[in-house]
Amino acid sequence: MAGPSMHHGRAYALLLATMIFWGGNAVAGKLAVGHVSPMLLTMARWGLAFVILLVLGWPRLREDWNVVRKHVLLLSALGMVGFTVFNIALYCALLYTTAINVSIEQAGMPMLIFLANFLLFRQHVSAAQIAGVVISVAGIALTASHGDPMRLLALDVNFGDALMLLAAILYAAYTVALRFKPRLHWQSLMIMLTGSAFVTSIPFVAGEFAYGAGILPDTRGWMVIVYTVIFPSILGQMFYIRGVELIGANRAGLFINLVPIFGTLLSILLLGESFHLYHAVALLMVLGGIGMAEHSGRKMARRV
Repeated sequence: MAGPSMHHGRAYALLLATMIFWGGNAVAGKLAVGHVSPMLLTMARWGLAFVILLVLGWPRLREDWNVVRKHVLLLSALGMVGFTVFNIALYCALLYTTAINVSIEQAGMPMLIFLANFLLFRQHVSAAQIAGVVISVAGIALTASHGDPMRLLALDVNFGDALMLLAAILYAAYTVALRFKPRLHWQSLMIMLTGSAFVTSIPFVAGEFAYGAGILPDTRGWMVIVYTVIFPSILGQMFYIRGVELIGANRAGLFINLVPIFGTLLSILLLGESFHLYHAVALLMVLGGIGMAEHSGRKMARRV
C-alpha cells in the first residue's frame, strides 16, 4: 500500500505538470488573438478533447453510465463553469491585457477556495495558511493595478484584468464543487465534463459570429487549438482532478500559484512581453504565500 509520502510525491508531480500546461494556456490564448476568436477557440478545444476522450474511454463510460445518468446535471454544471465560462473569460481577457498579468491573476483562486471551504463547510485553516493566502492576494492586487495599488481604490482596473479576476472566481467555485462529484473513473468524468463544455460553448460561438467578432482559425489558430486540446484540456484537467483527490482542494488549489511563474517565463520567452519590477515583487509574494500555506497544510495533515 502506498504511504502518505508517496501520495504527496505523486500529487506534487501531477500538479506541477498541470501548472506548466496552464501557464502555457495563457500564452496560447495570447498567440490566438487575431488568429481564432476566443469563443470559437473554447468550443474547438473542448469539442476535440471530447471526441478524443470518448474514443479512448467509451468502454469505461458504458460501465459507469448508471452513475453518470444520476448526476448528469451536476456534471454538466461543472463542465460549463470550470471549462466553458472560465476559458471564455480567460481568452477574452487576453484581448485587453498581457499574458503575464493573466498568469499572475490566476493565483487569486486559492484565496477563494480557502474562503469558500471555510464559509460553506467550516473546513479548518491555520493562521499560517491564512497569512500565506493574504500575501499571495497582495501580490495579485499589485499585478491587477499595474504596480499602483491606489488604482484599485479608484476602481481604475484594466477591463481584461477585471475579466480575469472574474474567471478566477469561477474556477475556484468549480474546484470547491468537485467535492460533490460522483465516484467515477477519470475517463468517464472527463468525457462528461468536456462534452458539457462543448455543448454549452455553442451559444457563445453563435453570439460571437452574430456580433461580427468571430474569427475562423488560420495555421497559427489551429496550432493553438491543438496545444490547448492536448495539454491544458486533457492532461492538465486529468492531473488536476487526481491531485485534488490525493491531497484535497485546499492544498491542490495552492499549486495554482505556480501558474504565474511558468506563465510569466513563457510570456517573456515566447511573446517578448515586458517584465516590470512590480511583476517581480508580485511573484515573490505569490511564491512566499504558497510555501507558507503548503508547509502548514502538510503539518495539519500529519496531525490528522
